[in-house]
Amino acid sequence: MTHGVTCPLDCPDRCRLLVTVREGRVVRVAGDPNHPISRGFACAKTNRWPERQHHPDRPLYPMRRVGPKGAGRFERASWDEALDEIAGRLKRVLDEYGGEAVARYHYAGTTGLLQGRAPVAFFRAIGACELDETICASAGGEAWEAAYGPHKTGTDPENVGAAGFIVIWGANPLSTNAHLTPFLKEARRRGAAIWHVDPYENRTSRFADRHLKIRPGSDAALAYAVARVLFAEGLVDEDYLNDHAEGVAEFRAAAESWTPARAERVTGVDADTIVELARRFGRARPGFVRVGYGMTRQPGGADALRAVILLPALTGAWKHPAGGALLSTSGAFHLNKERLEGAHWLRQNTPANGYFRPNPTVRTVNQSEFASALTRWDPPLRALFVFNANPAISTPDSARVRVGLEREDLFTVVLENALSETARYADWLLPATTFLEHSDLYTSYGNYWLHWSQAVLEPAGETRPNRWVFAELARRLGLDASELFASGEELARELLNSDHPHLQSVTFERLREAGSLKLNLPQPFTPHAAGANTPSGRVRFGPPPKVITPSTTAEFPYLLMTPPQHYFLGSIYAPLESLRAAAGGEPEVWIHPADAAREGLESGGYVLLESEVGRVKRRLRVSGRTQPGVLVLEGTWPAEAAPDGLPANALTPERLTDAGRQAVFHGVAVRISRYM
Repeated sequence: MTHGVTCPLDCPDRCRLLVTVREGRVVRVAGDPNHPISRGFACAKTNRWPERQHHPDRPLYPMRRVGPKGAGRFERASWDEALDEIAGRLKRVLDEYGGEAVARYHYAGTTGLLQGRAPVAFFRAIGACELDETICASAGGEAWEAAYGPHKTGTDPENVGAAGFIVIWGANPLSTNAHLTPFLKEARRRGAAIWHVDPYENRTSRFADRHLKIRPGSDAALAYAVARVLFAEGLVDEDYLNDHAEGVAEFRAAAESWTPARAERVTGVDADTIVELARRFGRARPGFVRVGYGMTRQPGGADALRAVILLPALTGAWKHPAGGALLSTSGAFHLNKERLEGAHWLRQNTPANGYFRPNPTVRTVNQSEFASALTRWDPPLRALFVFNANPAISTPDSARVRVGLEREDLFTVVLENALSETARYADWLLPATTFLEHSDLYTSYGNYWLHWSQAVLEPAGETRPNRWVFAELARRLGLDASELFASGEELARELLNSDHPHLQSVTFERLREAGSLKLNLPQPFTPHAAGANTPSGRVRFGPPPKVITPSTTAEFPYLLMTPPQHYFLGSIYAPLESLRAAAGGEPEVWIHPADAAREGLESGGYVLLESEVGRVKRRLRVSGRTQPGVLVLEGTWPAEAAPDGLPANALTPERLTDAGRQAVFHGVAVRISRYM
């Protein structure tokens, strides 16, 4: 039997899928041909979900640790044993140390609101540490808000086919946003050229009409040079700027010093190409920019992104449905999340029962500084709950993260549907359902469709949804918090109970029947044609973005980038040998031929990469796809696929971006040598 479901993974596409089930097993996953985003195809990752769903190593029962932390040795237990012991340990921590000794770590292993966001209410009800979710998008979010205000909304991708000129800047959508591709092809058929700005050659570079191999972190300099040409050649929309922008004079003054010749020295993009880029974008009717979060993972990433996304405002491209920019659409889903995430517990000091008292001024764990939270905090954390995430490999300074996870005085509970690197450090490993085994509500950050996905399989073994686990713990702790015990459908109805125009007539009943509904966007949809969501209602050009580029040293002379690998989305597909084979078997580091010659290195051998915080062993590939001085190590591989079992983030220090408190993943200074 074939069922319609929604992909839960951390991807802007938010595909509607057709899943074929026979005798309780998934045998096929495909894109829904009748959905305007999915268009009948699933990506190279998701169409292998049957292997992931039924993998023989999947945890199916509650398991108690019996070996040293990190060894992954467990014994089976009952749910009552697990929940009673976890609740008892948690109560003792709260008795002795208070809520600030308890932390949660989660991200987007599922992006469903019920299994991904609702558990947050449990931790807020007991006064646990807050979590600053900076691991992916916080710098980009702050950059967008600085320019256009809160509630990130951009061009509807379904309109992009009418764009006159397209720049894909700091993104690789053919690997990470594949369902944008049909709209890009439509624009090309209509005559639009597609340019790609990115530091290394990837699938999108080869798809584009032209690739500008920019030096990492120099995006703001290129944007300023483009802006200077737009001003100098009268290609700005003065009426739009006068009516809907502020700080333009300051921005223009900053751009004035960035001649194309100066920008060429900083960016590596030749001056004539910069001028051509500016003219094409300024003359297009309209120009469109697809930006990605990749460029924000540099020391000056937030200001770099802000400089780029202001270009469509200069030309008035926002006045056209196909023009403007797209980073995220997430701000358009004005759901009623108050109770879902327990936000009210942060604003009151009323006990959830007669004993536990939420604290509105608790400590905050920054995901990008998780290693320090585990190893340097005083007083230390005493209890940790991890779900929908794998911080042992996804966070900076991952070797020190593992040192923290090894602490015997840190009681660790992991909810997982795979034996991940983090799960191996758990005192209790609790088996979680997959998206086919529980129902959930999904928004998107790459289009304007809302989804309800109904469970189509019975839970395997004794797996349970995340919300069920935290509701059972709440009962054992005696918490009086009704949102923890509400049914999924009750919470979904509450989420949709919003008077925002985008949700007009979007009821739970309609959504459940249809599976997905598009938001009620005004037509034509031009989200910033009349300005921004800022207090003044104007697009903010000031203060002018800064140009902050990454640096190297004599000791560490190369810049390392760790962009996503085409076949992996985080570590969620770690068990799949078929994907590892498709990706080449093991992670490789790419070096430019000129650098390889200077270092005396050849393709195929192993090299040692070292940074200020760690070292990893990798196989080398000499390739012109990168540029001199830049090494590319595609990340998101499972650590066990590497020859030393270490993730790329063993090299990433706890250095933060200019805004957003986010880690600098793509501007790490390293050295390289032959592995002896």
